Amino acid sequence: MANSVPTIELNDGHRIPQLGFGVFKVDPAETERIVTDALNAGYRHIDTAAIYGNEEGVGAALKKSGIPRDELFITTKLWNTEHATDRALAAIDESLEKLGLDYVDLYLVHWPSPTQDRYVEAWHALEQIKADGKARSIGVSNFLREHLDRILAESDTVPAIDQIELHPALQSRELTSFARSKGIAIEAWGPLGQGKYPLFDEPAVADAASAHGKTPAQVVIRWHLQHGNIVFPKSNHAERIAANFDVFDFELSGDEMAGIDELERDQRVGGHPNDVE
Repeated sequence: MANSVPTIELNDGHRIPQLGFGVFKVDPAETERIVTDALNAGYRHIDTAAIYGNEEGVGAALKKSGIPRDELFITTKLWNTEHATDRALAAIDESLEKLGLDYVDLYLVHWPSPTQDRYVEAWHALEQIKADGKARSIGVSNFLREHLDRILAESDTVPAIDQIELHPALQSRELTSFARSKGIAIEAWGPLGQGKYPLFDEPAVADAASAHGKTPAQVVIRWHLQHGNIVFPKSNHAERIAANFDVFDFELSGDEMAGIDELERDQRVGGHPNDVE
């Protein structure tokens, strides 16, 4: 099943599965079980972060799975308090130890935290981490155009990824267009709106779900995939985890895509990147 997931080539030549599994707000005590369910469903791309507190659970599930390392794509992230060079270099070692890995496939600066004004320093540390072989690809998360402009101007490495809040009510079209023009792939966090607005009741979503015999969540995931987003829905329930993976046997029509596109209303469900410290 894992082989059915399309991959996207990043600007450094590595490939990333377009559909993955996220563990944001997954209870550390439940993480091993939930990630095991995801791996059993076919996921091979797991997205975690140091601040989630569940890297050890992810690592335990990976070890127990017996899946060869080269079939997995593992992402973690550098937290905002670790932007200083020495702290960033120590943070990746701590994450690797918890994950039980020699390297991660993708390491991200979690937030720009512009009030600190150290994200460029953090980015240079990630360049070193990549050079040391501890991350195959490096990128950023929650970076706006202004933050990307500084990274591009003050370093020699274009981020492989910008992971941003992205769902039908917040499509950030100008940012995604700019990033892609620079060769930066887009990952969508909160791809289903985190249940914070009635997305699944929207006629554009509900009607497409009915037409294809799919759930509203499957329709929204499919919308992301057809737009070229890298997406990683999360769930604590094995049935839903499996259902969210079952999105490669149908395609939304142009009209169905356009109907969901029209749900844009610049509505965030998470923090604004300039406000998160």
